[in-house]
Amino acid sequence: MTVHLTILHIIIGLGDGGAENVLYRLCNADLPCRHVVISLTDEGKYGPLLEECGVKVLTLHLSLKKPNPLVIYRLVKMIRSISPDVVQTWMYHANLLGGIASYFAGVGKIFWNIHHSSLGVGHLKRTTIMVSKICAKLSCVIPSSVIFCARSALNEHVKAGYDKNKCIIIHNGYSLTKFSIDTCSAMNLRNELYLDKDDIIIGFVGRYHPVKGHLYLIEALEIVKNRGVSFKCILVGNKINWKNQKLAKSLEEKSFKDDVFLLDKRLDIPAIMNTIDLHVLPSTTEAFPNVLCEAMACGTPCVSTDVGDAAFIIGKTGWIVPSKNSGALAESIILALLEKKKNPYKWNIRKIQSRQRVKELFDMDFMISKYYKCWTK
Repeated sequence: MTVHLTILHIIIGLGDGGAENVLYRLCNADLPCRHVVISLTDEGKYGPLLEECGVKVLTLHLSLKKPNPLVIYRLVKMIRSISPDVVQTWMYHANLLGGIASYFAGVGKIFWNIHHSSLGVGHLKRTTIMVSKICAKLSCVIPSSVIFCARSALNEHVKAGYDKNKCIIIHNGYSLTKFSIDTCSAMNLRNELYLDKDDIIIGFVGRYHPVKGHLYLIEALEIVKNRGVSFKCILVGNKINWKNQKLAKSLEEKSFKDDVFLLDKRLDIPAIMNTIDLHVLPSTTEAFPNVLCEAMACGTPCVSTDVGDAAFIIGKTGWIVPSKNSGALAESIILALLEKKKNPYKWNIRKIQSRQRVKELFDMDFMISKYYKCWTK
């Protein structure tokens, strides 16, 4: 029996992030639901996009540096006026503030969502860690369930005191129409970058941040180059440009200026994933690395450090190496590129298996159905 629901989403902000993207996809899904979104800060990237789809977006413009206790009172009033069947909160601050407000507003079904895997200093701000610890204490009282996108994240939070009986996993899902094999877009991007059709291209899509491991990747590429393996490399993400002095200096010191393309933020990620021959994830921490699934859905095999659920995502379709180990990363890159060059039949089978794994385990419709079942149980 179909159940029509009003779902209220409360999120810290609507910028360009993984949790925000999942929220957007849920609101766009063909479900018998009315969605309303409250952003504790501003509209960000996804606010206007949600409103274009008919989703009401409310903003509180809350300053996280100067917390205002009255925000709970304002939230309670807003929640009561919306009268939702379900409140779905996203990320620690919204889990805490939105969870408490929903509890006092009398909402019977409250679901938290967590996309972080590591709770250590260096990966999160101290205030965020403190908020997470408070949430751990409240997890047995406020939420009906705590939803994690990755098994590694669930395990880490249970160790930190979250109620294990409330914790469930809903993996991120991906559009296999949007992320598909597209030789035309690959050729167009190669032409844009003046790359030859026979150039072997390594790629990594990820914002510039120490935990993303760009410097480990550059060290690994130096080893690959010194072993006589030729390649080009495409790096994509926020602050991935030649104005980034630390990144630029590292590339120039290793004479990579002509071999590495810094493309900054791009909107054509499916084209990027089709253009590259091998996607390499050098991160030191992740929960559920979306870029692996996006690459694999485009038939692009992956090398990844053993972070978060990367090994589970890749399965036997690619290569997993220890994090913070440039030598191991280089060896797997070399193995992959040699296979592509010397055993094209095996490489093509690997490409097919990569896409098939995403289709079987991480299809977007499967993710959406699991959220709906969670909300209606």
